[in-house]
Amino acid sequence: MAMDGVVNIDDLRKLAKKRLPKIAYDFIEGGTDDEVGLVTNEQAFRKARIVPRYLVDVSVRDQSTTLFGRTYSSPIGIAPTGIAGLFRRGADLMLAEAARDANVPFIMSGSSTGSIEDLGKLAPDHGWYQLYSAKDQSVSEDMIKRAGDAGLRTLVFTVDVPEGSNRERNTRNGWGRPLKLTWKTKFEALRHPGWMMEWMKHGTPYFDNWAKYAGPNATADQVADLVAYQNRAPMTWKHVERFRELWKGNFVLKGIMHPDDAIRAHSLGVDGLMVSNHGARQLDIAPSPLEVLPSIRDAVGDKMTLMLDGGVRRGMDAIVALCSGAKFVFVGRPTLYGVAAGGIPGAAKALGIFRREIDITMAQIGAAKIADLGPQFLMWKDEEDLRRNRR
Repeated sequence: MAMDGVVNIDDLRKLAKKRLPKIAYDFIEGGTDDEVGLVTNEQAFRKARIVPRYLVDVSVRDQSTTLFGRTYSSPIGIAPTGIAGLFRRGADLMLAEAARDANVPFIMSGSSTGSIEDLGKLAPDHGWYQLYSAKDQSVSEDMIKRAGDAGLRTLVFTVDVPEGSNRERNTRNGWGRPLKLTWKTKFEALRHPGWMMEWMKHGTPYFDNWAKYAGPNATADQVADLVAYQNRAPMTWKHVERFRELWKGNFVLKGIMHPDDAIRAHSLGVDGLMVSNHGARQLDIAPSPLEVLPSIRDAVGDKMTLMLDGGVRRGMDAIVALCSGAKFVFVGRPTLYGVAAGGIPGAAKALGIFRREIDITMAQIGAAKIADLGPQFLMWKDEEDLRRNRR
């Protein structure tokens, strides 16, 4: 689809909804249970207030940000999103290419439909890998080795999926294993011919990273069954210790929401945390990442690299997160909208929208560079709070 006329992320969402059948669109858009958490994540940013500072020279703005020793062009990266190949064939590597060209990081999902090795060839300086703990620990340990051999420098261990969640949209749409489209679903999908042609030609997305563990000549459905089985594994702090021992690069835990867990992660040598509630797809009554970020910042913010994802839909949301203690912000659904709607140009459009909105917001609040951002821009609770955050 042409990107002409797209001015914000919601425009990309509408284009993605137009191209995708309901079963695929709902997989992107849905949360769990009553989907209260989706509202919680976005409303946290709507409630935030930034107090602008004027008479500051912002004629030149610089949003470059250094993360784990590498300087990126913007503080927005692409979060891991599973089964991206269902929305557009090859989407994982399309997202990686868009991130590489925009000079921002891309995290390949542990449920990706692209391979670690291909990511290493395409975007070695921008690709990170997300690890889930497999029931067979030799699989997890081999994936860690493969990520290192591919030249990737950052491993993201996702810890917030102790069990599958109650995603009722998927249940109503007949989502399951094996993934088979009912006649009702196929009939609705006929209204989305571009997607339907891809499905008819290729069928179930192929989880490339898992193929070697499924045995020779395993079909896409057999590999998908293996992924579904292996990803329901227990996770404890012993896994964190073991993976930290094996991984020699930057080690990040994704899904930490409590300051005590952050402190323990630091004690085990974890380099960074991604404060996240899994896009409100696991625990519906969890707080938003933005709400817990200040407490985690106060606990470990001077010792670890803090990042955030969840509910970010505008460049000004990213600014709020950065002022609240995050070093970097990641988005999942927005870039999925883009790649689903328009492939690489669509993903690039999403990143470009965030970059433009961040630039405008920096000018409006009186921040010439990302390093200028901090709690002094946040609306104060009382006079003492104002004095504490005054620059």
